[in-house]
Amino acid sequence: MRVALTSMTELTPTPNDCELPRIRADFATFNDAIDYAARSKKGLNFHDMRGDLQRVYPYSEMREDAMQMAYRLVDAGIGKADRVALIAETGPDFAALFCACTYVGAWPVPLPLPTTFGGKESYIDQLAVQLQSSDPKMLIYPPEIADMAGAAAERQGCEGIPWDVLAQRPAPVADLPKADPEDICYLQYSSGSTRFPQGVAVTHKALLHNLYGHAASMDIGTNDRVASWLPWYHDMGLVGCFLSLIANQVSVDYLKTEHFARRPLAWLDLISRNKGTTLSYSPTFGYDICARRVSSQTNVAERFDLSRWRLAGNGADMIRPDVMQNFVNAFADAGFKASAFTPSYGLAEATLAVTVMPPGEGIRVELVEEERLSGTSRDLSRPARYRAIVNCGKPLPDMDVEIRGENGEVKADHQIGKVWCRGPSVMHSYFRNQEATDECLVDGWLDTGDMGYLADGYLFIVGRAKDMIIINGKNHWPQDIEWAVEQLPGFNHGDIAAFAIETESGEEAPAVLVHCRVTDPDERLKLRDEIADKVRAVTGMNCVVELVPPRTLPRTSSGKLSRAKAKKLYLSGEIEPIQLAA
Repeated sequence: MRVALTSMTELTPTPNDCELPRIRADFATFNDAIDYAARSKKGLNFHDMRGDLQRVYPYSEMREDAMQMAYRLVDAGIGKADRVALIAETGPDFAALFCACTYVGAWPVPLPLPTTFGGKESYIDQLAVQLQSSDPKMLIYPPEIADMAGAAAERQGCEGIPWDVLAQRPAPVADLPKADPEDICYLQYSSGSTRFPQGVAVTHKALLHNLYGHAASMDIGTNDRVASWLPWYHDMGLVGCFLSLIANQVSVDYLKTEHFARRPLAWLDLISRNKGTTLSYSPTFGYDICARRVSSQTNVAERFDLSRWRLAGNGADMIRPDVMQNFVNAFADAGFKASAFTPSYGLAEATLAVTVMPPGEGIRVELVEEERLSGTSRDLSRPARYRAIVNCGKPLPDMDVEIRGENGEVKADHQIGKVWCRGPSVMHSYFRNQEATDECLVDGWLDTGDMGYLADGYLFIVGRAKDMIIINGKNHWPQDIEWAVEQLPGFNHGDIAAFAIETESGEEAPAVLVHCRVTDPDERLKLRDEIADKVRAVTGMNCVVELVPPRTLPRTSSGKLSRAKAKKLYLSGEIEPIQLAA
């Protein structure tokens, strides 16, 4: 590995265009894609927290480093179908190591960096569980987290090594196996928002098919350039903003995820500074936090130039039309166009994308009656309630999507049911878990676990089936409860988690955990009562309201609120509500 350059005057970012003809992910294996990208002048560009360019990493240099690392892995006894766990820090080391694994025929297993939630022991436990599941021969990690990662490796009984130490080992030239399209390319761990995290096994063929379909649906062209802060251990960051850019020969500018968390507007500064940036993706909360961070005193027209941003991807969580409108309102003067929004739907089990909105169509919504969403008849004495459901686009090429009822019957347009998909980019299996694989893969069709409906070839997502709160035979979507509470002053997106619990009387009731920033005891009591009134207005039922300290509610690796984990931590006592005065 080369030492990163620090002098700004010496650094020139990789170009958007070059003489090498662009091939849109049309390769037999990902190794072929790396080899072809290395013939271009394009590559990866890494920036610091302020958006200053710190390291230019052309694909040619990445391939050279990957080959050297591949020889080191072979010398360490790593071979075909072995797992190599990699802590997915955004930088040249992970990029080269991921490619090195695929050259060796080993399966890279990207794993998360530590987060602020849970602390050191919680992170070690999380790593240990994923290491036990993936059973790697080696865990390679940044030297900065050697104590935690080393402890997890020791617990699993695999070799743990910092990547700077591995880079100093000899690299004797060795024969590398030729990859087959049906070989497993990597293991992707799901975010764990709805079930115990599983290792999704993705073949070279499935990966490249999805990368082609994603690029074709979004019409990624010769001179497009990407900016990204998304983590490389989640499918949108790994597949959409790393592997796809190699396979489609696109240059990219990166901020680390933790840098975005500290200075969200650095993302938009980066897009503005690099005049050729045309594509960037984010879950809803990324747009939300940027819109909230711009003060009324900020002259957005002077600070930002978002006029060339033609595809602003939305995905990874439920898309909020109100949040997107707030972003448009905040940055229209900087040239941002609402038509740039590109909603999509996908999941790791389908490699990445299932549907994508055609470029330029923007966000389109349908207002759907609450009773239709919950599958119940409306109480005519109450006014009708509606929720805006976002159009998530059309299926990728060769991807079939069906909506099915509880008995497996295929639903007609505008009928809500479970979303199923089938296509070449659906996962091979859950690693070493045939039971879980058989539960969601049936005759080539994948049960996504999401609920939605089709209309004129477009997919609309309404929520997770397992998140549904069913009380007294009536269905309630947690999003409806959470969004209702968010309308009260002082709350941000992601401050509320709703789920069902069993009360002391043995009956089911909705429970709401709410981040509380109020310190006055009387104001806390008042806030609790206001929340209870708001939920009662939505559900017609009393609920359990618990105020919890800010930053208490857990999130998945993609930044989504994890209701299942919040419920588990609450019931186990690991989330301790704020005690209110009697």
